[in-house]
Amino acid sequence: MLGSPVGHSLSPVLHRAAYAALGLAGWRYDRVECDEAALPALVGGLGPEWVGLSLTMPLKRKALELADEISPLAAEVGAANTLLLGGAPSGGRRAENTDVAGLLAALREAGLRRVGRSVLLGAGGTAQAALAALRELGDPSPRVLVRDAGRAGGLLAAADRLGVRPVVSGGLPYTPLPDADLVISTLPAGAADAVAVQAGGWTSGTVVLDAVYSPWPTRFAAAVADAGCQVVGGLAVLLHQAVAQVELMTGRPAPIGAMRAALEAAASVDIDVNIDACRSR
Repeated sequence: MLGSPVGHSLSPVLHRAAYAALGLAGWRYDRVECDEAALPALVGGLGPEWVGLSLTMPLKRKALELADEISPLAAEVGAANTLLLGGAPSGGRRAENTDVAGLLAALREAGLRRVGRSVLLGAGGTAQAALAALRELGDPSPRVLVRDAGRAGGLLAAADRLGVRPVVSGGLPYTPLPDADLVISTLPAGAADAVAVQAGGWTSGTVVLDAVYSPWPTRFAAAVADAGCQVVGGLAVLLHQAVAQVELMTGRPAPIGAMRAALEAAASVDIDVNIDACRSR
């Protein structure tokens, strides 16, 4: 796992549990602190024993520059969280995006199959992946609420590539909050607190996915839970994007049960989110 900062990442827990369950005794997965400037030299210095890399911020766009081949989805989203070494037909590096698969699997696990009205909070790399997920769920025109609409250029470029038409509004906290069947918050920890005070506008008919998983619950997640919303936490997204990564890197079905159990033990939180239980910790 490469990124900066990366010390908080629970990805090693997931991958190590998968390798153990699959009997891959010689496989390792570690955290490596790495910024954009250091990434080209680090990748260029890896030997043939390396299978792939997981990438978090701020490396997801930079990874595309280092790939010999980019998957269609990663190209559309404009970001890759996975770099397969020797994964391209030429034997070179292949950039993949499993964030979209993680979002979709987490929402489908919560029972969501189609969306009519969605709201997306934020405009960063995770929001770009969320646009692709919303397209798959049937909403090509989500409302996007951001703090500064002038900084949504990357999101709008991704929307063009994805063939979707988001309606972007600046000035969070935004009043009144639009009606929604699904809300996805990609804002960093604490950034959605200003929205939390208005969250009563979303009720039992709304599913809310908060991509943050530490600390949990966020003020935003607790507020929408109090309003009666069904909450999906970021741990579910983390699990399912790692499942897709393991399958890409090993070529085998991922042992999702073992991965889920290891993640829940490490985080001391059920992935099937229970806000009240989280509050009692």
